[in-house]
Amino acid sequence: MRVAVFGTGGVGGYFGGRLAQAGEDVIFIARGAHLQAIRSEGLRVESIKGDFLIKPAFATDDPRRVGEVDAILVAVKAWQVPEAAVTMQPMVGESTFVVPLGNGVDAPVQLSSALGASHVLGGLCRISALIAAPGTIRHVGMEPFVAFGEMDGHRSQRADQLRQAFLRANVSVEIPEDIQVAMWEKFVFIAAISGVGAVTRSPIGIVRSLPETRQMLEEAVGEVVAVARGRRVRLPEDIATKTMTFIDGLPAGATASMQRDILEGKPSELGSQNGAMMRMGLEMGIPTPTHAFIYHSLLPQELRARGEVTF
Repeated sequence: MRVAVFGTGGVGGYFGGRLAQAGEDVIFIARGAHLQAIRSEGLRVESIKGDFLIKPAFATDDPRRVGEVDAILVAVKAWQVPEAAVTMQPMVGESTFVVPLGNGVDAPVQLSSALGASHVLGGLCRISALIAAPGTIRHVGMEPFVAFGEMDGHRSQRADQLRQAFLRANVSVEIPEDIQVAMWEKFVFIAAISGVGAVTRSPIGIVRSLPETRQMLEEAVGEVVAVARGRRVRLPEDIATKTMTFIDGLPAGATASMQRDILEGKPSELGSQNGAMMRMGLEMGIPTPTHAFIYHSLLPQELRARGEVTF
């Protein structure tokens, strides 16, 4: 397959790298020093599942130089998806399909708005990885996993073709029966730990062990579940319990990427996670007081990171 990876950070670099290692024709969309390092030295991946180097690696910051591809893996931050959708248009041909792998649940709608719904699948991933240095991705935790599927639930040849590519790359991959359910199952987890971790400035081991912050975490989980059910997403009845059990099994020092971005003074996914929860709750009349508190508390720092306020 000819696959473009739009956003060569921890997620895109790892999964795109594995596909390239398995012999797929992968084009990496990157920028700045990271792009230059990939062009000159290749894409290096340091992983708990084995290090590897893709050299030469085709990398560019201009999708117009790429031409049409079979598939695009969207691995930018959630708040960058609308702009990315417009930028990737030159790579989208009649049969191209686009798979978002980031956090949040808004990406399929945002991509469809710019590219047309027929080109867009739902998707998600699980991995803990980051850019360790220009040209170098470091996979530090979690079994790498991707899932994707048609938004209407039908089994398609194009989804299965991508699944086979990931299998050849020895990546755990699934086409769920309902990709929307799978995306919301992840969102229940990620919106809760990202928001509570960011507002408390604490790793998950501390958050889950203190009764006060554990209660906050449970309330955040419950609010996402309530909103999902209000949107008629068929989450399992025990999703809240399963999510807390999963959180209890995480390494004590674990932090979410949104939390790390906020602590480092970078623009974050606050609006796409806790802000999105608050927005959806308001639209449906479902209270989300925990997510509203998190969003309002972190908003000044988020606006400062984006240069919209100064203090």
